[in-house]
Amino acid sequence: MKLAFAPFGVSPPPHFDAFVTRIDRLAAQSALAGAELLALPEYFSMVLAGARIKAPDIAAELADVVDQAEALVQALVTIASRHKIFLLGGTVPMRVGTEIHNRAPFIGPSGQLEFQDKQAMTRFEAERWGVRGGAGPKVFDTPFGRIGVSICYDSEFPLHVRAQVKAGAKLILVPSCTDSLAGFNRVRLCARARAVENQCFVAVIPLVGNAPWSGAIDENRGHAALFTPCDHFFPPDGVQAAGEMDEAELLFTGVDFDAIDRVRREGGVLNHRDWHTDTAAAPVVKLA
Repeated sequence: MKLAFAPFGVSPPPHFDAFVTRIDRLAAQSALAGAELLALPEYFSMVLAGARIKAPDIAAELADVVDQAEALVQALVTIASRHKIFLLGGTVPMRVGTEIHNRAPFIGPSGQLEFQDKQAMTRFEAERWGVRGGAGPKVFDTPFGRIGVSICYDSEFPLHVRAQVKAGAKLILVPSCTDSLAGFNRVRLCARARAVENQCFVAVIPLVGNAPWSGAIDENRGHAALFTPCDHFFPPDGVQAAGEMDEAELLFTGVDFDAIDRVRREGGVLNHRDWHTDTAAAPVVKLA
């Protein structure tokens, strides 16, 4: 499966349609290069607030994007269908009942829409924004193999990813939004640990750049990367691909799910087999 990761820059769009056109162009470029999946970062949707919010105001920025969330998600569905590509639409803050959840729309080439909610909230999300944790981990069953999404802070908790791996996920996508190198390194290092302990692929896709107009996404650090087990059949350092720090450039790479099966049988160590904590498998949703 060929993948395209888009570390999304935070330049504000002039209006909603321009924002959607930017995503559509990324999908077109990805599909033209042969990618079957395009992944965007956590809170990439907050860039949309820059079309109408011109000074830092975290409450106004959140309210603005929440009000446009349904329209944005439907635009993402249209883009995935048009380019016949799997699309992880970063994350979008959305109303769920009386609460706001941070939700990752995962869309199939047929236009089928599913969500993975973020479960563990950072202090900023919980204490300053009032964003609440949503539903637990699930797994998306695609024709290429099973894929999990573990949003930023969720990837720092081994059992969140383990539930997805136990349900058959061999690729974990980690859309992230981190405002410091320390935050990015927490996510990066935990993603690498998840790849080793589960003998699976883990990809990090960060938001990047500075947005002086925003109080929510004012500073964003990181680079896209795909991590693997550190064992036979894989790079010895467990880094299959890595982009440039803080650069909003598409990163293309691929995953071979058969190699995961092989390392779990023939690796120098068998972390996946030797995991001793009993964890319930996440539910599986078929995504076409």
